[in-house]
Amino acid sequence: MSNTVNNPTKVITGPDTRWSYCNAWEAKSIQGGTPKFSVSLIIPKSDKKTIAKIKAAIEAAYREGASKLKGNGRSVPALSVLKTPLRDGDTERPDDEAYADSYFVNANSSTAPGIVDADRQPIIDHSEVYSGVYGRASINFYAFNSNGNKGIACGLNNLQKIRDGEPLGGKSRAEDDFADEDEEDFLS
Repeated sequence: MSNTVNNPTKVITGPDTRWSYCNAWEAKSIQGGTPKFSVSLIIPKSDKKTIAKIKAAIEAAYREGASKLKGNGRSVPALSVLKTPLRDGDTERPDDEAYADSYFVNANSSTAPGIVDADRQPIIDHSEVYSGVYGRASINFYAFNSNGNKGIACGLNNLQKIRDGEPLGGKSRAEDDFADEDEEDFLS
């Protein structure tokens, strides 16, 4: 059922996590960097269990990555001064309704995430996974120290779609556009 190995830096988010900027099928390059699969995970502030698990995993990644974070310095920088992936939507995205009363974490990976439905069956129809879907995400946290930037980052492992949501970004799905049309009218 669950992992037999306890990994303190791994988190499975709650089922009310909403996916935004979802690049789960095709790796995309951000600002000319290495193409990666990515998703912004919007977590309601009311999901205190997931938030607590993420905070604990960030602290575990900080402890595990202490030598990397220290680098050539004399001491390990305090976690409070490092870049961390858990961000407040009310503060950082005040004009985006989707991020209201939520935290968010941007997760990415150089390898494609596994994507399953609520029954853990693989999803192969790309239109089923889009920005706005609700689902759980398997993520892991790790320390980084590159080019003078130090902090904790979030890796994307796998995604589980739980239910559809209003698409984010203004684009509607074809299934939704034609769902309310009167079938009898079509042939007359």
